[in-house]
Amino acid sequence: MLFKALKATYFKQLYDEKDMLLGKLELLSNTNMVDFAMDVHKNLYPDQRDPVSLREKRQEVVTKLKSLQAETDDIIKIFEEPEVQRQIQSSRDGRQLFDFLYKEYHFKQEMVDTLYNYAKFQYECGNYSGTAEYLYFVRVLLPPSDKNFMNACWGKLASEILMQSWEVALEDLNRVKDLIDNSGVNALEALQQRTWLIHWSLFVFFNHPKGRDLIIDLFLYQPNYLNAIQTMCPHILRYLTTAVITNKGRRQKVLKDLVKVIQQESYTYKDPITEFVMCLYVNFDFDGAQQKLRECETVLMNDFFLVACLEDFIENARLLIFETFCRIHECISINMLAEKLNMTPDEAERWIVNLIRNARLDAKIDSKLGHVVMGTQAVSPYQQVIEKTKNLSFRSQMLALNIEKRAGLHSKTDVESVGCTGLEAHHKSRGDKTGHFFLRTTIVL
Repeated sequence: MLFKALKATYFKQLYDEKDMLLGKLELLSNTNMVDFAMDVHKNLYPDQRDPVSLREKRQEVVTKLKSLQAETDDIIKIFEEPEVQRQIQSSRDGRQLFDFLYKEYHFKQEMVDTLYNYAKFQYECGNYSGTAEYLYFVRVLLPPSDKNFMNACWGKLASEILMQSWEVALEDLNRVKDLIDNSGVNALEALQQRTWLIHWSLFVFFNHPKGRDLIIDLFLYQPNYLNAIQTMCPHILRYLTTAVITNKGRRQKVLKDLVKVIQQESYTYKDPITEFVMCLYVNFDFDGAQQKLRECETVLMNDFFLVACLEDFIENARLLIFETFCRIHECISINMLAEKLNMTPDEAERWIVNLIRNARLDAKIDSKLGHVVMGTQAVSPYQQVIEKTKNLSFRSQMLALNIEKRAGLHSKTDVESVGCTGLEAHHKSRGDKTGHFFLRTTIVL
């Protein structure tokens, strides 16, 4: 999927090629990828020699690389020992492994720092496989309180993303998430870290087979991360909305929650994808939804992460328009439906036939009149009872507390204590953690 996105971006030629090469050269100037920078310079200026600054920098990089390699050779040899490899696999924690290395190989704390610096230099040179390997050892040996531990975890995640190792990258993503959630840093720093993780996670979620489920779980149902999106990066709603619309298995269950969030943030962020949902599920404006669907196609074609979802999104968006339209009509003209779906009448009829054939639609087609006749879809009494009794326990508890308070059966202190307990139970049932429910309000104030 990542290759498809890169290929689509390259062949569309949205930007001037020379401007792209200049931007790439500027970006490479802050790294140690000197050979790559020289290749870009040759493409830009084929008649010129490599700049003296690049040649001098290359010599500096090679010299430093040899120096770091000499410092880490003995460390690497230790980790290549079969006994050390077995110990790494069997050790319960980093402290146990460090004690073993100290006892058997006279391993010192300074060696971990040396390995970290070597891994960082390798990353700046573009050797991501070596970086991931070295940072793995650094992460195992360092205690979480060490100043380089969090950086090592971020570096390992970045290396796996750049190597497109999506399974390992997902593991590292979850590890970084746990570190942020349990680090005990102040609210502002935690918000910044979560914002970074949200953006980095897009590479993983839009390439991993289970990514569309994972993005919903993290962005929509993790209160801390939803607050971070609402506070710092509401543009991420575009990717959450796309994940929901293209997720056939969970779409109906989560659409209502997604619509609420989009409504709340509509004053700070809008794009054709979120506006499509607003038109369809808030305003019931089918003409507006049709127009936004056309705009969505342009947006997805030019979005690095979403270009691979284009066909899937259009197909599912049309189905949502059709399903919503069918809820309020019993008999629908195929010509009118084709107009709503941006299709020709013949294409619309074939599309509906396929839906009926795949048992996804209770309807019949009257070809003579050019109509689609919908079947009745009565809601079962069991489902009606479930809908009516949602949150009934909590509401009953709060009502009882209010009655007791007015009747004076409890002191003020007791009532407030019980009330707080009820609220905490309510937030826990929603998955909220203590203090996180008010994070966004605190930051905004």
